[in-house]
Amino acid sequence: MENKVDKINWKILECLQLNARESFVNIGKKVGLTPPAVAERVKKMEDLGIIEGYNTVISHSKIGLQLRAIVALRAFVGKLKPFLSKVDTFNEVVNCYRITGNENIIMEVVLKDQFHLEQFIDTLITYGETRTHIILSNVASNVPITKIGNT
Repeated sequence: MENKVDKINWKILECLQLNARESFVNIGKKVGLTPPAVAERVKKMEDLGIIEGYNTVISHSKIGLQLRAIVALRAFVGKLKPFLSKVDTFNEVVNCYRITGNENIIMEVVLKDQFHLEQFIDTLITYGETRTHIILSNVASNVPITKIGNT
């Protein structure tokens, strides 16, 4: 698959990561292709699974979710699988990763306030020990993936 991401495809991917709604006309001007050629390359990258999808970024604070946190979970023996089958039902969780190390899970969560956080943690402690970090600000977010080394 890596050979399908040539120099021009990398430029197209960079444009789409910065603005997934950018027109093929504008992308074509930036990469030196016609809009149909850009569309064909994008379609091929979608078909190959290089482009997995497009999403909308929502301001959590503007919809009433004022608190963001990173919550690490160290699952109790026998509780990891039940947690994994349940985590996608927690509306608070926007990202969840299974990781190596002392904790099994890292989650990014959005909440109304500290009381909501307390209720959420009370739910989680049936699955394991938690460690919570309040997010103060974004330092880097959705940074575009660019060509690295020989890839």
